[in-house]
Formats: sequence, C-alpha cells, structure tokens
Amino acid sequence: MRIVVTSVYVDDQQQALDFYTDVLGFQKKLDIPLGEHRWLTVTSPDDPDGVELLLEPSAHPAAATFKQALKEDGIPFTSFGVTDIAAEHSRLVDLGVKFTQPPTKFGEVTIAVFDDTCGNLIQIAQQG
Repeated sequence: MRIVVTSVYVDDQQQALDFYTDVLGFQKKLDIPLGEHRWLTVTSPDDPDGVELLLEPSAHPAAATFKQALKEDGIPFTSFGVTDIAAEHSRLVDLGVKFTQPPTKFGEVTIAVFDDTCGNLIQIAQQG
C-alpha cells in the first residue's frame, strides 16, 4: 500500500492552481471537469509520477469549518519538505508570500509556515 493522492481544501481551485504552480513551483498533473468543480492535482517537478496533491474544493460545510479552526489556531494544513529552508523562505518572500512563522529550528527540523492564499496555512520543513 502506498499514498498516491492527498488533499488540501481550497477556497478557489483556479486561484489555488495558480499559487501552487506559479509560486510554489508544483506542476499540474490532472485537470478533469466534475460539474462545478474539477479533479485538479499537482505534483512535485522532482517526482512527477509521485504523490499527487488534490486541490479539493472546500464546498462541504465541514471542510470550511475545519479549515477555519486550523487557521485560527495557527496549525498548518499540511507540510512540504525542502532541502534549503532559508533559500526557499527567501524565494517565497520575494514572490510576495506571507509567512506567519519564519524559519524556526525545533531539534532536528527547521520549519516555516505561510498562508497559501486559499484558506490554509502550509508548513515547509527541512530535516537536519
């Protein structure tokens, strides 16, 4: 068994696609119309056949409540690994990304948290 798709709930799928591709650097993998929404996934350019991130509409009332609670408590919805957190933080700041937590070391991991413009806080993490 392996993970093939995981989701992040987004307020607007097109806005999310633009942010996750143009700013974060992911690549669009699938874009399948499903009524008023889409099955819309992105992958890492380093692993285009790896785990897909589904930019899932947060249309269900429970999703909106869940997202809001996480954001209000400062809890990231998910985490992405990076090899150089200082460089990635600097690159994203230069692109206008708003961080709620700058790179901070916690034992063997350094993390930073930013707003994805789609209703979520996202963590980036560097091991070591």
